[in-house]
Amino acid sequence: MSDSEPSVSQSPSKFPAKGDLIQLGRGLLMGGADIIPGVSGGTVALILGIYQRLITAISHCDARLFQLLMQRKWSEAAQHLDLRFVIPLGVGILTGVVSLASLMHYLLDYHLQLTLSLFFGLILASSFLVAQMVDRWTIANVIAFAASLIGVYLLVGEHSVKPPEGNFYVFLCGMIAICAMILPGISGALILILLGKYHDITGLLKTIPKELLKGNIDWNGLLTVVVFVMGCLLGLILFSKVLRWLLHNFHTLTMAVLCGLMVGSLRRIWPFKIDATPYTADQTPEMVPFKHRIYENVWPGSFDGMFWSSLALIVGAAFLVWGLDRLSQKYAMHDTTDL
Repeated sequence: MSDSEPSVSQSPSKFPAKGDLIQLGRGLLMGGADIIPGVSGGTVALILGIYQRLITAISHCDARLFQLLMQRKWSEAAQHLDLRFVIPLGVGILTGVVSLASLMHYLLDYHLQLTLSLFFGLILASSFLVAQMVDRWTIANVIAFAASLIGVYLLVGEHSVKPPEGNFYVFLCGMIAICAMILPGISGALILILLGKYHDITGLLKTIPKELLKGNIDWNGLLTVVVFVMGCLLGLILFSKVLRWLLHNFHTLTMAVLCGLMVGSLRRIWPFKIDATPYTADQTPEMVPFKHRIYENVWPGSFDGMFWSSLALIVGAAFLVWGLDRLSQKYAMHDTTDL
């Protein structure tokens, strides 16, 4: 826990509104990071000095909390869960996610190559940072790295199986993606890309608020978002404890697997693609939703302005991740073995 963070046992701040606004702002930064593949909300939490407090609050969704709720000891339950910290931070995270979802959805639809270039640089640089968290590259760690790399590389192949439909799969996606919040170096948005639901979820987060402002309610879309959020909540409570156990007992092996997952996923994020969708005679690309288009990876055919712009974004994104890592080391050394 950062020295600047008050413990949950301290008396309320003299300026509670100011403290809530600070947590809200921190949440906005974390939410904005979580919607961008390659930028981890966990890393941002480290930089902001709230990582340990966040993990502690999550871990307090335990039997003690439910015991206090059953006894109707609301004040003690709120203190145990650190609600004064969790609520404004959660509102900020949600606001950050929704506000950037519309932009990311637009960029994928209309500026695919440049957007993927940004993602590619972010994830490539993040994979190097995760690799540095492996204390020793033993034979077992190398095998774990290679197995996860090859597995994910095949999983996200150009002609990979179409992701399942239905709210149960959306629920599972939420459970898995939210786990990235507690891991510096890997983002929930990347997990959603691997699971084939990133564009769908960002699309709903883009359209639902706009439709609500117009007085229209997309009940199916709203149900999907609610199911996704419920999956996130359950995953945060259950999987976070499993991941903490893995990091505590098999730290280097877990980080090697995560590193392989990130490197293998670069196949999906490769920015140079051609549209191989079998359009009908009366169709144009704009008429086919992004999630139904088929893209194939290719090597750059020419070194034109678009190529150099893509390369500049890859390099710039990598330097951004490097800078964030330097900040996290300066203000909160991210040693995940402490979890």
